[in-house]
Amino acid sequence: MAAFKVKEVNLEYGYPTAEMAVRNMVDQLMSCKRQGMRAVILIHGYGSSGTGGKIKQAVSQKLRDPSMVGIVRTTCPGERWVEKKRTMLNACPGLRDYESRISGNYGVTVVLLK
Repeated sequence: MAAFKVKEVNLEYGYPTAEMAVRNMVDQLMSCKRQGMRAVILIHGYGSSGTGGKIKQAVSQKLRDPSMVGIVRTTCPGERWVEKKRTMLNACPGLRDYESRISGNYGVTVVLLK
């Protein structure tokens, strides 16, 4: 059952800068991978600009960075959950318990770990 473990990580806690939030994200993802987690739900918020906040943008950019290839299998922002739901749940059935908090939520990103 360990293969389906999921962890939520609140990157907004303490009102960090985008750079600090990204560093925390990388540390948390590496720790979760070592602990055998299958998925991580990153809570980054959406920001008040209406176009996604600095943390959301920085997190999204870092997750696509080549340095993350050994950690990240795939990602799904909450706003794309409906279209990627089947793939994500097949890879990590434990995400079912979090579906209501993910679906349509622009303030979260689901990361499947390698």
